[in-house]
This record gives sequence, C-alpha cells and structure tokens, in this order.
Amino acid sequence: MCGLRQEGGIDAKTGATVGKQLKYWRKTGVVSRVPRSFRTLARAGRTETLTDRPTPAVTSRTLTSSRGKRPTDNIEQQGQPTMRDFNYSLKQLCRRNPDGSFNTRRDREYILDRIATQLQQMGYRHMRASSLRPKHVERLVEQWKADGLSIATMKNRMAEIRWWAEKIGKPSVVARDNEHYGIGERRYVTNVSKARQLTAGDLAKVSDPYTHLSLRLQAAFGLRRAESIKIRPEWADRGDRLLLKDTWCKGGRERELPVLTAEQRQLLDEAKRFAGRGSLIPPDLTYIQQLRRFEHQCASAGIHRMHGHRHQYAQTRYRELTGWAAPAAGGPHSRELSPGQRAIDREARLTISRELGHERIQIVGIYLGK
Repeated sequence: MCGLRQEGGIDAKTGATVGKQLKYWRKTGVVSRVPRSFRTLARAGRTETLTDRPTPAVTSRTLTSSRGKRPTDNIEQQGQPTMRDFNYSLKQLCRRNPDGSFNTRRDREYILDRIATQLQQMGYRHMRASSLRPKHVERLVEQWKADGLSIATMKNRMAEIRWWAEKIGKPSVVARDNEHYGIGERRYVTNVSKARQLTAGDLAKVSDPYTHLSLRLQAAFGLRRAESIKIRPEWADRGDRLLLKDTWCKGGRERELPVLTAEQRQLLDEAKRFAGRGSLIPPDLTYIQQLRRFEHQCASAGIHRMHGHRHQYAQTRYRELTGWAAPAAGGPHSRELSPGQRAIDREARLTISRELGHERIQIVGIYLGK
C-alpha cells in the first residue's frame, strides 16, 4: 500500500491509474477489500493514505447511541452528568411541576437554565437537579453582585432557586431571608410618575385591529399586556364589572374590575361586536404569534412603555377614590395628610391593589408614589 504515497500531488490521469491498480489488487487477492476511503482519495487527487489522515476529535456530535438517543461525550460514556444533562434535568423539573401561568413557567425555565450554565462556568461539574447545596447559592449571589445585577433581579432569581429547592425536597438549602446573602430591600417607591396616556395619534399608527383594541383595553381598565390579548370580551363582561379568568392573569389569580364610565361600557360593547365569542387573538394565530405581532405593531407606531397605561389607570382611580392626585402625579405625600385622609388613602390603595392584581399594598406605591 505504501506505493500509493507520493511527495507531491497527483493529476487526474495518475488518479485513474491508481484506481485501476486498486481494482486489480482486489481482483487478484493481494488486497481482500479496498476501503472506500482509498477510492475517494484516488478520485480526489489526494496523496495521503488512511494512515496519514488525522483521527477526528471525539465530540458530543460524533458519539450517538445505536437507538438514536441524545448525543453523548466521553464523560457521559462514563456515567457522569454534563452541563447539558444538568440543564435538561432542570427543564424536566419545570415541566413536571407546571406551577403558575404560562409566562411564569416560561420565565422560571429561562432563569433556571441560566443558573445551571453559570454554575457550570464556575467549575461545578457533574451536577443534577438534586445536587443543589448551600455553597452553590452563596457562590451564585456573589457572582450576581459582581455582575452588578439589581436587587429586584437577584430577588427574582432567589425566588426561583427556592422553588427549585422545594421541588427536590431540600427547602433548607436556601435561607428564608434574602438578608442572609446581603441582598438589600427593593426600593418600590420613587415618587416619579411612569404613567403614559394612550393618544389618538398613537392609535392612528396601529393597523392591526386586534392590537388596536388590546391597547385601548389596557388604558381603560389597567390590564396587563397578556390579559388584554387573551381576554374574551363577551365572557368577561358581567354588566357592572369585568371578570378576568385566572388563565389570563399573572400568577393564575382571577380578579374583577369595575365598569364605571360610559367610555368603558362603549369600549366593551365594541370589543364584543368585534371578537364575538372569541378572544382578541386572530383565529389563525396562536397567543405567541399575536404577542409578536402586538410588539411589532407597537414598535412601528412608536408606542413604548405600555406598562405606563396601568400606571395611568392607577393614578386616575386614586383621584376618583380620594379626591386628590396621587403623590407620583404631584399630589400630597403621606406625611402631609391628616389622620382622616390617611385612612382614605389606605382604603384607596387597597382597592387599586386588588384591581391591578397585586397581593401587597406596597407594590401600589410604584404606581402612585407615597
């Protein structure tokens, strides 16, 4: 076989000669089997033999099981989990425990996937979903602080880690209080208004009728984006109130909103005529597809910070319930109120908190100020 080797390249004529020689050797029994690779090399005009070709690196793409299972690498062949196994096991944990709304489950799966990748990058190998230890939590918090993450972001991630620990039967792995890790209190109240009014000029730039109605419902009732898309107006309209299904709402919490003005009633009637018995999702689209269309329509129209419509609704309701403007809208601060006014202020905040779908009255301070 070494006769095939040459120092320089070979032309097509020489390649054809080599091919004939190989066939002759096989016919005469000098070589019992001519490897396909030899024939390929000869036709391509390459000079190296199989012994000269480098051995390809063994990767997770080259090692597959005989029954078509997920690719594995050398570590997996030894029965040890890899980063891919770790991420996959956390994803399966989320799928087996579908707690909360669609958005909650999606965000949880995304956060835990990032956490798994971070732990791998920190040098923690061979982990599974059941491998969570206190040292992992402490190391993650240290890294988040070094990355400059906000208190709110760290608290959200800690909430998902506590969920993870609870589902694997190890709730004591994570401290109950975030102060244990040096995560401070989140600042909810800034006394800076984030309210946004939806104008006729904004709506004139929106061509999709479904998005058009969703935006108007957000502004009129303080709905979240998902609620304004998933809502079935005919089902939700209960005369003097608007009932939102738990599957439409964040956290899976059903709630009611009052229908107080003629403008709200007119808008609901218009939405019912448009959607019939359906939702504000076109029949030929899924929720995700309509959400993407909604985002594209708003971006094209220059409508940003849609959450500001909820802020505007909250501040309007506060004025209706109290008789004065919210602190974030230029009204008096809590320390400037009389004892009687403070009682009215508290009742108004409780009412608005329920209408917005929040469980804690402190959160309303984000919308109203304090």
